[in-house]
Amino acid sequence: MKKIPKQAYTAEFKELAVKRVKDGESIAVVVKELGLGDQTLRNWVKAAAEGKFKGAGSKVVTLEAMELSRLRAENARLKRENEIIKKAAAYFTRDVL
Repeated sequence: MKKIPKQAYTAEFKELAVKRVKDGESIAVVVKELGLGDQTLRNWVKAAAEGKFKGAGSKVVTLEAMELSRLRAENARLKRENEIIKKAAAYFTRDVL
């Protein structure tokens, strides 16, 4: 028996398949139309319900990780703005004296 190579699906494809199941379509119908394995789709639906859904070749992204990433980006932006304000203040105080 030949081993079937593992398929890589895009995150959008997975999300579409899971959405169809959540919208009420049976897993059997979605599997048949998309050419998926039954257990593959069940795993995706379970992962989506647990908040551990991931795209092909990507790591698991939790709500906490997304919030941490957003806060880090905001922190970096605020630091840049603060440096600009410091430089502007130094420039204007130099002109006054």
